[in-house]
Amino acid sequence: MAYFPVGPRALAPNERWFLVHTLPKSERKAEFHLGVQGFRCYLPQIRKTVRHARQLKTVSAPLFPRYLFLILNVERDRWLSVRSTIGVASLVTCGGKPAPVPAGVIESLIGRSDGDLIQLDDSLVPGQSVRILAGPFADFVGTLERLDGAGRVRVLLEMMGTAVPVSINRMALSPAA
Repeated sequence: MAYFPVGPRALAPNERWFLVHTLPKSERKAEFHLGVQGFRCYLPQIRKTVRHARQLKTVSAPLFPRYLFLILNVERDRWLSVRSTIGVASLVTCGGKPAPVPAGVIESLIGRSDGDLIQLDDSLVPGQSVRILAGPFADFVGTLERLDGAGRVRVLLEMMGTAVPVSINRMALSPAA
């Protein structure tokens, strides 16, 4: 069978997405070393605020910590080498063979990205519970009060027995579960 060159995240015939379990905080290292071996990977990321030493820093962080996605043709590719790659803990398998990710899952994640970061705010509506992902109120859950076209939102946070309005960037929100 001939191999047809495709885009970095497009699937050729007989290719599927598979899940790779990485070592702690080694997603980017595993992605790099798999890429060196010729594998095509996808590491979905979000913007996240990290607190360290009384400082807040906004960084790109994996959407699924310790996991990344890999394109394989199990009949053509040497998938056993994935397990011994630097940064990789294992390839998720079922019955000794790699278990494919259901069709459409990764494509929908790629469709929600702006190139590097996943946009989780597509379906936000006023009155909805939302989680703040970045800024000084990271990990707080509040009620979405208002959206505007400039990318700003107003969220009501319950603090000290009262609702406090907070204006933040729309990209710093995700729907609360």
